[in-house]
Amino acid sequence: MDLPGAVRSLSLLLPILLAAAITVAAAAAAPAPPSPFRTVYAFGDSFTDTGNTHSTTGPYSFGYVSHAPYGATFFHRSTNRYSDGRLVVDFLATDALRLPSFLPPYLSTLSASNSSSSVAATNNPGGSVNFAVAGATAIEHEWFVKNNLSFDITPQSIMTELGWFDAHLKARRIAQKDVGEALFWVGEIGANDYAYSFIDAATIPRKLIRTMAVDRVTNFLEGLLTRGAKYVVVQGLPLTGCLTMAMTLAKPDDRDDLGCAGSVNRQSLAHNRLLQASLRRLRRDHPGAIIAYADYYAAHAAVMKSPAQYGFAEPFKACCGSGGGDYNFDVFSTCGSPEVPTACAQPARYVNWDGVHMTEAMYKVVAGMFFQDNAGKYFRPAFGSLLARKGHGN
Repeated sequence: MDLPGAVRSLSLLLPILLAAAITVAAAAAAPAPPSPFRTVYAFGDSFTDTGNTHSTTGPYSFGYVSHAPYGATFFHRSTNRYSDGRLVVDFLATDALRLPSFLPPYLSTLSASNSSSSVAATNNPGGSVNFAVAGATAIEHEWFVKNNLSFDITPQSIMTELGWFDAHLKARRIAQKDVGEALFWVGEIGANDYAYSFIDAATIPRKLIRTMAVDRVTNFLEGLLTRGAKYVVVQGLPLTGCLTMAMTLAKPDDRDDLGCAGSVNRQSLAHNRLLQASLRRLRRDHPGAIIAYADYYAAHAAVMKSPAQYGFAEPFKACCGSGGGDYNFDVFSTCGSPEVPTACAQPARYVNWDGVHMTEAMYKVVAGMFFQDNAGKYFRPAFGSLLARKGHGN
């Protein structure tokens, strides 16, 4: 063995290894690049609401969101989110976009004092705001009142939220060019329209609700675009037939290949198809804007087809509910009510939280599908492509 040669080879190799180690360490220590979006405006219903709703204003039978065990998993208290923890929009803000805080609910920004507003501004430097409110509909509230379909509990619609947005722009003196720098997140909207019209399903055709709801959402999106929005994400409806309440209320023989209420899922699929056709028209009419579609239906279906693959043992039963059995749900004794002060021991094993809304674990899975999907399977165009185009200013 040529020891001197080996020593010389080692002496040449050590600097190379040392340089490689330094490079790897530097890469690991380097901070992630800043998000191209500093401001996010969110809209929608209870799947996106981060606190605009309180117990006194919540949807029918779900008026206990200010009570435990809502929020127990992550916040360890109720934040008026309809879940045990974070929602998809929360993962968008802090994980996908690395914003310094969650999106504050619009109504809380109105009620804040001057001192707390300054603190909020420090934690929310981009001025992001969430206008989503639980129980909101796509169709205006007056239509439901006229047709005797309203519980008069949640009178807000998507156009109410647009009015709030206008008030926010005026109060903060936000210019149109700054509106164009923000990301607009339009959470799912329309499920409540079908739920409320269920009262008179015999005389109110599903097709009428679908046409009217998508028309209102389209008008809302047109409103955002005319106000200067350039980057818009629109979520479709999830598998509403796989929500515990739908399965409880549907006839036992109304089941699809996933074991969910088939008629309700077909209704959501038809809604999403009409919505996507509308988005295609909007893209043609507004070529300077990026309008992405977040396919909640496809993401939800992937989980329901293989729940164990995503860590779920209970795809149908409500974690926070009452009655036991296959669904653990009673519309008259819902989560947070005096009859239901506690939830299941392991919410992360459940898809459904309270019978209508999902667990944080499910929202986290859906968020991962949306924001890590480079193939356009669940998010079109891909979320990474949206970020890149914003980063390049187009």
